[in-house]
Amino acid sequence: MPLVSLIIPVKNEGSHLCRTVQSALQVKTECPLEIIIVDDGSTDHCCDFLETSEYGSQIKLVRSSGGLGVAMARNCGAEQATGEYLIFCDAHLFFEDQWIDRLLEPIRIGKADAANPGIGDAANPGNAGYGYHWTEKLEPRWNSRQSSQFLSSHLAGGCFAISRNVFFDVGGFDRGFRVWGREDEEMSLKLWLFGYKCMLVPNVTILHVFRSDNPPFTLTWEDVDYNFLRMAYSHFKEERIAKCKKLIKYSDPEKIEAFVLKNGVLEQRRNYFARRHYDDDWYMKEFGVLF
Repeated sequence: MPLVSLIIPVKNEGSHLCRTVQSALQVKTECPLEIIIVDDGSTDHCCDFLETSEYGSQIKLVRSSGGLGVAMARNCGAEQATGEYLIFCDAHLFFEDQWIDRLLEPIRIGKADAANPGIGDAANPGNAGYGYHWTEKLEPRWNSRQSSQFLSSHLAGGCFAISRNVFFDVGGFDRGFRVWGREDEEMSLKLWLFGYKCMLVPNVTILHVFRSDNPPFTLTWEDVDYNFLRMAYSHFKEERIAKCKKLIKYSDPEKIEAFVLKNGVLEQRRNYFARRHYDDDWYMKEFGVLF
């Protein structure tokens, strides 16, 4: 069985990370496993248990001084990974036996290039979502469960499996994104436009701790809106970019646009447009997005 790399970005996760690591190592799988933890400048000592435990070489801890953000922390972990398959996980998950084996099955047989399990609420396990779709205002909404594997316009980044070759072929998660927001949507969109397929595997469910309070890191609307408009400039035609600007309500869209244009997005746009298999019109029509 191929080596699998579990990649977990971390920022002030408290005791959640320890429980996630324990769950990942306790459940059954036929796949050899390594865990890459990227600590993006945590100040709550949530990773310290790794330095005093006896996990050995199966777990690699990568520390940064902070400021990477979720997208770049995932990229950093992928660069340290040696597995044939990469699974990006949040640091507050609980797993079930054979989840890795079943989640990777459609990728290993060439049916898909990236995959999601069902993601349930740890506080209410019967409440689960199965990937995302966009509304007419490009707001993400969970898909309902289907009886068998199905293609989805978006995969959730909280537990996201992909082959190593495909991940690096598309350049990984956007390298210009800020703290958090839209990174899984941009990745899913990019995969589809580049000719790859995203699939839901509903016979696998992991449990996710959904926080009721603020995230344990500093996040502003400017950060989220910046990522949104950078995604638009990277993949959308001009008319859709203008519509995206009008959706920005809690920060100054002109200011956001100036920041986006300053940070190399037009060169990325040219590169993406030159190599993609489908355009954004195809994508919106294919997945019934009226935008």
